[in-house]
Amino acid sequence: MINEKVYEWLKSKGCADRITEHTETIDTVEHAAQQIGCSEAEIAKTLSFIVDEKPVVVVMAGDGRVNSSKFKALFHTKPSMIPRDRVEELTGFVPGGVCPFGVPSDIPIWLDVSMKRFEYVYPAGGNIYTSVKLTPEELEKASNAVGWCDVCKGWKE
Repeated sequence: MINEKVYEWLKSKGCADRITEHTETIDTVEHAAQQIGCSEAEIAKTLSFIVDEKPVVVVMAGDGRVNSSKFKALFHTKPSMIPRDRVEELTGFVPGGVCPFGVPSDIPIWLDVSMKRFEYVYPAGGNIYTSVKLTPEELEKASNAVGWCDVCKGWKE
């Protein structure tokens, strides 16, 4: 079932036709890549953190991992993910379905440069059965991102 809030959000951005419903769960990078038929690196994983007692979302390539020193340089604090039992309360989405579309307007969305190497990336679409196929530039516009950041390690150009 498509998340109505995300569908309406993407419709307003001209991207609703990029949503795909899957028969199996895409709740992890591995599962998403299997269902979509792409590399794990092309999955745009959406992570939620607490910064200054407020949520912040960072979207990064599926093969990236948060680099603590880079994160701290940007956000002036160590990375601290939102506890799993509070993710839905704070972002509006269940863990595994968190996406950068239609989150509360006071949550900034950052996109990591690790995704810029791909023609298309695949973020979740608001639940664990839906993905969205977008270019990195389309993702930037569709998510109302604050901007691009460099907070990852482990990925290769």
